[in-house]
Amino acid sequence: MRLLLISCFLYISFSAKASQIALIIDDMGNNKKDAMAFTLPSNVTFAILPNKHLSKIFSKRATAQQREVILHMPMESLAGNNQEKNVLLSNMPPTQIVKMLKIALSTVPDAVGVNNHMGSRLTQLTLPMSVTMEFLSEQGLFFVDSRTTRYTKAEAIAKKNGVLSAKRNVFIDHIPSSEQIDKQFHRLLSLSKKHGYAVGIAHPYPQTLEYLKVHLQTLQKHGIELVKLSDVLSSGSTYAYHSNTKSQPISPAPKFQSSMKSKSR
Repeated sequence: MRLLLISCFLYISFSAKASQIALIIDDMGNNKKDAMAFTLPSNVTFAILPNKHLSKIFSKRATAQQREVILHMPMESLAGNNQEKNVLLSNMPPTQIVKMLKIALSTVPDAVGVNNHMGSRLTQLTLPMSVTMEFLSEQGLFFVDSRTTRYTKAEAIAKKNGVLSAKRNVFIDHIPSSEQIDKQFHRLLSLSKKHGYAVGIAHPYPQTLEYLKVHLQTLQKHGIELVKLSDVLSSGSTYAYHSNTKSQPISPAPKFQSSMKSKSR
C-alpha cells in the first residue's frame, strides 16, 4: 500500500509540472518598436542582437524586469544574405571567432546564454562550433540551438563541451500571419504536453506580440506553465520539431578539414 501511495504521489507531482513552455523573442534591439515586447510576462526571454544602438539599453531594461537575456549571435547562413555586423564566418580562425564573441557580449552585458541568429551554414561545421562552445563553457554561458537547419551540430557540440544547452522546438511566426501564428502556438502547447516541455521562438512583430499578450494568459487553463528558459535547460532537451526542409548537409571546405585534423587528438 505504501509503495502504491508513493507511486501515486510521484505521478501527481510529475503531472503537476509536466507541461512547461519556454519562450524566446529573437531579434530584439533592431528598432524602438521592439520595446512593445517588454509588456510580455517576465518569464519570456529576450534574445538581443549585438552591436546595435539599443543592445545595451534593452539588455539593462530586461534585467531590471528580472527577465533572462541571451545574446542572439549572428552566424553565417547558407544563403549569405542580410548578414549582421561582426557575424561569425566559416573562414574565420579560432582567435577571430573568440574576438567576435567577446565584442558581441560586451554590447549585451547581461546575457546568461547565447542562441544563433541565422547560422544555417556555421552550425553545420565542427571547428567553428567547437571554438564557440569552448568559449561559452569558459564564460559559464548556456546555448540554445535555434535549429535553422536540420543538419546542425551545435547542440551536440555544446553538450560535448559541457555547455548547458537546449534546442528550439517551434518557430511561432516563421510565417507571420494570424493563422500561422495561432497554429504554431498551439503546436508548441501540444509538444509541451507530449514531451513535458517545449521551447518556442518568436519575433517582435506587432501581430505576434499582440497575440502572445492575449494567449499567454490562457496557458493555465491548458494546464501549461510559462517558465524561464533556464528552467527548461536544467531539465535537458531530448527532442525537436523539424519542419519539412529542402536544405542539404554541407561538407567542410578543405581548409576546415585541415584545421580539424590538426586540432583532433
